[in-house]
Amino acid sequence: MKDRIYVCHTYYHAYIAALKELNLEKEKRGNATLVLSTMSNDFGSLKERAERSGLFEAVYMFAEKEDVFFPELKKYHTDKGNIVLNMLNRICYTKLLGKLQEPYVPVDFTQYKDIYVFCDSDPIGYYLSYKKIYYHALEDGLDCISTYDTARYSNRGHFGLKAWMAAHNLIFIENGYAKYCLDMEVNNIACLPYPIPKYIEKPREELTVNLTEDDKRTLVSLFMENLAELEEQLASCPKDKQRILLLTEPLCELDVREKIFKDIIKEYCRDGIVLIKPHPRDILDYKKKFPEQIIIEGKFPMEVLNFIPGLTFDKVVSVFTVPHAIRFAGEIVYLGEDFMDKYEAPELHRQNEAI
Repeated sequence: MKDRIYVCHTYYHAYIAALKELNLEKEKRGNATLVLSTMSNDFGSLKERAERSGLFEAVYMFAEKEDVFFPELKKYHTDKGNIVLNMLNRICYTKLLGKLQEPYVPVDFTQYKDIYVFCDSDPIGYYLSYKKIYYHALEDGLDCISTYDTARYSNRGHFGLKAWMAAHNLIFIENGYAKYCLDMEVNNIACLPYPIPKYIEKPREELTVNLTEDDKRTLVSLFMENLAELEEQLASCPKDKQRILLLTEPLCELDVREKIFKDIIKEYCRDGIVLIKPHPRDILDYKKKFPEQIIIEGKFPMEVLNFIPGLTFDKVVSVFTVPHAIRFAGEIVYLGEDFMDKYEAPELHRQNEAI
């Protein structure tokens, strides 16, 4: 049996997996397997850098498939008009999606003592439940359930019945409700409106407090492909102006997204030099659309900026990116749902209010 394996869907997931390994005693590091799902993220050369980092014994790419990839699943999305027939549909869908995923899974999960899965709402959760393999779930993002409880939002109506069915592996519900999910690590139980017994509080800040300088260098080299370029960009900023970091996100349609961040610059960044860090899944061409701003190239979790010696910004501005982990800014501006109400229908981002 191998010790542990992490299934990651984003750079942030890989960052937390790396932190968990760095929090082990040195002699226990390097025994884990890292799996990077390509379903919703382009990881570029992260696989090669993770292999060189010494933190992981093996790194695999996982060509995880969305349900729309399989035409045979389409019929199970039809509303049959009543809860009984719809649940029968969903039972069939749950088993078949897990089964169809099998040819694309790159490892034998039965060979691992501990399986850690970020975002088990993706097909990997269905696969593990189909195979009856126990796993540990981890919160997708920092305090993300407090703003968007995907399990309860996606199962509005007869939630108690659906949760019971998931607990008996008839259907699948993410975030701790599935039978084969042993537990789920969350950052802060107190901020969750619907805590459940499977939630285990493991503050992510605790993963960073005991890092050595060598550990920090390992993180930076793992995630930053172009640190020298960033340092040159920062050195070019006038000393007498504020340095403001704008964190983008894949919000709305591209034209609305462009307007959102241009409006933010006008309102919140008037007194400084703006550096834009595009979200790893944001496909808007910021170099073309924002030629007057400095664009930070490369895909990496923004938390890594905490570990670059001497790096500071006067202000960081975000819409929905939770800023609790930022330690490199004098001021943090979190805009949130009230701000987004001006750009799209509130029900599109106020999901927890619809539960």
